Amino acid sequence: MGNGLPVSEIFLSVQGEGIHAGTPSVFLRTYFCNLTCTWCDSKYTWQNQGKSTDGVDYRGMKTRDVLDRVLAFNCKHLVLTGGEPLLHQRLLPMILSRLKKEGLYVELETNGTIVPKAEMLELVDCFNVSPKTSNSHVDRRVRTRRMALNGLVTSGKAWFKFVVSDFGDLSEVEELISEFSIPRDRVMLMPEGTDTTLLLERGRWLVDVCKERGFRFTPRLHILLFGNKRGT
Repeated sequence: MGNGLPVSEIFLSVQGEGIHAGTPSVFLRTYFCNLTCTWCDSKYTWQNQGKSTDGVDYRGMKTRDVLDRVLAFNCKHLVLTGGEPLLHQRLLPMILSRLKKEGLYVELETNGTIVPKAEMLELVDCFNVSPKTSNSHVDRRVRTRRMALNGLVTSGKAWFKFVVSDFGDLSEVEELISEFSIPRDRVMLMPEGTDTTLLLERGRWLVDVCKERGFRFTPRLHILLFGNKRGT
């Protein structure tokens, strides 16, 4: 992975998904992921990871450089995303502890397959967890990890966001909720898609599902507003 934190991009936008959707946020997007979801909208953070190089696919950034870039935006909400940021738990605590001292709220987006270390559980204010179903085309033994999901549930800091393509996905969502005792009032359903028309079409019936089952609905604001582009 080279030297420093492998950073794909750092930018200012609004959070597009989850419980903080619409919140002005600095996005710190790391490189590398342990999953290969077929519908991933940030494949540029992992597609070339077997032969990726520092300075081409990502930039290995020292702690001071990351802090300078993030703090320059003068925004108090950080979204740490990827890729899978929990792959970098050795490097992140020093960065996050400094940002917390500057008054930043830290939200971390994770696929729910890696156990957060105690230090990360303390530093992160909100985990935006996205457990995968079979629509990701990733083997269940790889995408569903009991220790990681149990740890995130018991942290009390996690919201669970499920990507839904069709009605068939809902049975898997219910199974995961039951298997890992995920609180239903912490469950969010999000339509899958990187096309505005498709998102709105799926979103309309998914809202009805949320009303019927007591879940929250989350849009994909960045796609609706800007399209499927980097840095938004």
